[in-house]
Amino acid sequence: MPQPLDLAVGDVVQMRKQHPCGGDTWRIVRIGADIGIRCLTCDRKVLLPRSECERRIKRMVARASETGAGSPEEPPNHGVT
Repeated sequence: MPQPLDLAVGDVVQMRKQHPCGGDTWRIVRIGADIGIRCLTCDRKVLLPRSECERRIKRMVARASETGAGSPEEPPNHGVT
């Protein structure tokens, strides 16, 4: 069984097929058994099973550490309740 890809929230990936909006680059917004990705062209969010998402990824465009981006949906909590 192949090792899972090293994906992180904030990574930008290029998929093998284009989204109906015409974009093919996506930002990873959720990691787990399912991978949440957001289209960088139209901002649509899609949830794919990890195995299907890894099969559809063509290449890594940017790593989260390079872009400095985290998850836009979950702002940091800085200890405030």
